[in-house]
Amino acid sequence: MQRERTKTSASERESIDKGKNRQLDKNRSFFSSFTAKMSDKPDMTEIARFDKTKLKKTETKEKNPLPTKETIEQERKGDATP
Repeated sequence: MQRERTKTSASERESIDKGKNRQLDKNRSFFSSFTAKMSDKPDMTEIARFDKTKLKKTETKEKNPLPTKETIEQERKGDATP
C-alpha cells in the first residue's frame, strides 16, 4: 500500500523549515564548544597551567630487550654445532 501524499501549505513548509533551522542552530552552538581554535601559534596557557605534581611516578621496564653480545655468541655456537 502506498501512502497518499498530502499537499502542505506554504505556511506549513515555512514552519517546518524554521524548526529545522532552530535545531541546526542548537547543534552548532552545542558543538562549537568542542571545536579547537586554529592559529599559527600554539596556545601556551594550557602548558603553563599544567601541574606536573599530579603525574604518577612510573618505573619503565623494557619488555623485549635486545640480546647481549654474549647471548648472540652462545646462539651462534649452539646453531653451528649439530
